[in-house]
Amino acid sequence: MNQAALEAVPERIEKVRERLRTEDCDALLLTIGPDLEYLSGYSALPLERLTMLVLPTVGDPVLVVPELEAPGFTSGEGLIEARPWTETEDPLRIIDDLLRGASSAAISDEAWAMFVLGIQERRPGLALRRASSIVAPLRRVKDPAEQEALVEVGGAADQVMEAIQTGQIPVVGRTEAVLAEKVRGALVDAGHDTVEFAIVASGPNAASPHHQPADRVVEKGEILLFDIGGRRRGYNSDTTRCVVVGRPDPEVVDAYAVLDAAHRAGIAAARVGNTCQDVDRAARSVITAAGFGDRFIHRTGHGIGLNVHEEPYIIEGNQLPLEPGFAFSVEPGIYVGGMWGMRLEDIVIVGDDQPTLCNRSSRELVSL
Repeated sequence: MNQAALEAVPERIEKVRERLRTEDCDALLLTIGPDLEYLSGYSALPLERLTMLVLPTVGDPVLVVPELEAPGFTSGEGLIEARPWTETEDPLRIIDDLLRGASSAAISDEAWAMFVLGIQERRPGLALRRASSIVAPLRRVKDPAEQEALVEVGGAADQVMEAIQTGQIPVVGRTEAVLAEKVRGALVDAGHDTVEFAIVASGPNAASPHHQPADRVVEKGEILLFDIGGRRRGYNSDTTRCVVVGRPDPEVVDAYAVLDAAHRAGIAAARVGNTCQDVDRAARSVITAAGFGDRFIHRTGHGIGLNVHEEPYIIEGNQLPLEPGFAFSVEPGIYVGGMWGMRLEDIVIVGDDQPTLCNRSSRELVSL
């Protein structure tokens, strides 16, 4: 996580306390995951040894952490107390002691069952709810430091897309799997700390939105879809572009024009005063009007930040009003099974007026 985001941790903790009080909840229990990172700056390893932040409405927050992992946690001027536990201690007993007097708690949505059930066995009267009800409304609104991080990592992903679009990463005669490895290396070279995914789908494989790169060799005359992303300073990139090897089929060209119009409509709808549903409808209506409605088989977008996929979700039925600081993808797609598929994706950040685009690479259907 970047330094500016770390400096925001004290304010975030106080906002969480306010929400806990408003929701009449006595404590927040966070295990490994982005919520823990958001409130502590600590990215814990996914171990069977329990790591859990106990944040009560009254009293100091405490991170219960395995002793062998404790050196990796720095609380920043004592903001969060570390409570290391040894291999012969029961960490759930420590959690139980810290929850003394609590009648309700919000626990990580992703908490392992053995920890949730262990807490319930020790405190059968403790009412548990999902931590997302407390933390997600805060994480949805990205502060200036988070927005800066998203723009920066989006620019790093753009460098890779531009290398693909200009032929610096040759595609003809290579397999999807080989190309995916080249893209992964390019993402790291462009400044990503880690690579989260590199979807490379050629020809009929592009009709599968989450296709896993395989040994299929890229051939001339077909569409090639790249959906790539990774992490930099804690925040994620995610962008999708399509290229065509040689001369594209006229049907593909026509469909891509529809896709591009839908993408533009979705971005234009990413404004305060609209809802998440409105953005989905804006993009989907263009594709439906062109006769491809049944070929657009997924939501228009998802929130992004410490997670690649997080709230808010841009989908029919989500009537959450957009707020300044909401960051999410706009990624309409058209998929024709057995033939071809296409998707166009950018990350946008809602502003007081115009949305900020985190991706600037060409949105044209480039021919290589």
